[in-house]
Amino acid sequence: MSESTNTPQVTLRDAFGRPAAFTMLLFGFASGLPFLLVGGTLSVWLKESGVSLEDIGLISLAGLAYAFKFVWAPLVDRYRMPLLHHLGRRRSWLLASQILLASAMVGMAMITPAGGLTLFVMLTVLAGLGGATQDVVVDAYRIEIAPVDMQGALAATYTLGYRVALLVSGALALTLADHLPWQSIYLMMAAIVGVVMLFTLWAREPETYINLAGEGAVKDTLKESIIGPFREFFSRFAGILGIALLAFIGLFKISDQMLGVMAFPFYLDSGFTKTQIAAVSKLFGVWVSIAGAFLGGAVAVKLGAHRTLFIAMVIGAISNLLFVLLAYFPGNISVFVAVIGGENLAGGFLGAAAVAWLSALVNKGYTATQYALFSSLVALPGKLVGGFSGFMVTGMGYIGFFIFSAAAVIPAIMLFFWLSPRIKPLINNSGHDS
Repeated sequence: MSESTNTPQVTLRDAFGRPAAFTMLLFGFASGLPFLLVGGTLSVWLKESGVSLEDIGLISLAGLAYAFKFVWAPLVDRYRMPLLHHLGRRRSWLLASQILLASAMVGMAMITPAGGLTLFVMLTVLAGLGGATQDVVVDAYRIEIAPVDMQGALAATYTLGYRVALLVSGALALTLADHLPWQSIYLMMAAIVGVVMLFTLWAREPETYINLAGEGAVKDTLKESIIGPFREFFSRFAGILGIALLAFIGLFKISDQMLGVMAFPFYLDSGFTKTQIAAVSKLFGVWVSIAGAFLGGAVAVKLGAHRTLFIAMVIGAISNLLFVLLAYFPGNISVFVAVIGGENLAGGFLGAAAVAWLSALVNKGYTATQYALFSSLVALPGKLVGGFSGFMVTGMGYIGFFIFSAAAVIPAIMLFFWLSPRIKPLINNSGHDS
């Protein structure tokens, strides 16, 4: 069954020309800003502070909020944030998460890893909580402002904003770190979050979707908020099909995620300076990933999200093997540029394909909760493996680790072929109210 059977045909101009596309550009920036500040950029600060690779890997688990955000997503789906309720359900949560994020980063700058590592990690956890909650709201907002056939385009503009934010929290932060103390950089990033809050106040509140299953005496209760999304999901994907689908969601991006924590220490160990890393990985690389994201969004509009996702999975896993080449030519800037170009093109393509595909699974009656569940499952295996990646690198070396990370996608590919004929008809209509 074709993915386009029940979906109106749209042109690329229609898809990318909507006002919603610009809104998602701004909100993509908001989502992308904190990601490296509790991940890759933070790992450089930790390494320069004398923290071991093993501990850097373990500290990355402070970002597990991104993998468990579905736990509090039902609150985001049903309630407005107290004291900010006048902003509406989505914007009240968005502003509150940004306040938490900015406050935590100010605290990280004041404490520093050398000043008190335990307290510093606790503040990192709070920053991750703020960033993850912001992601929940932005993902729900994106799905609610446009139909499912536009999600590929919105995924691309969202990714553009996200990647521009990575330029700020990655390339800019690393370049400045060669000239300024890390404390000043994190204070600067907290100030940028303050500017992002203006975007939140500017944005319009989307329509409120109420699933019919949630109406009646319990439609506004927390019980319905928690049970309803899971009941609806397993009503569409019953029994073993639903379990297999959730397993696939948790595995299809694991190759891409495994490299995250160890990439920056690998670049440093390969002899590159922070300025070189910023210029190649976080400047050149981000623009290449943006190109990959738009390519992925365009392919998703034309071929459908499901087929595009398979292409992206394979390309993403193969791109990990490029790092083996860099391991054989440490300090070679030309090889570094080629590797980062290939890896980021594949990563951007995969990111846009994943957003479009996951969005197609969501029922709009439970937008925040279901998408948070799916995106959490995407992040969880990679986060857990990443937490022990320092031990893996110590045990098998960088080359062995890169090969292992590429092979990790094989179970997902096997699940894809088993799931495809069973879920494609259901994906076609899942973006709409049932």
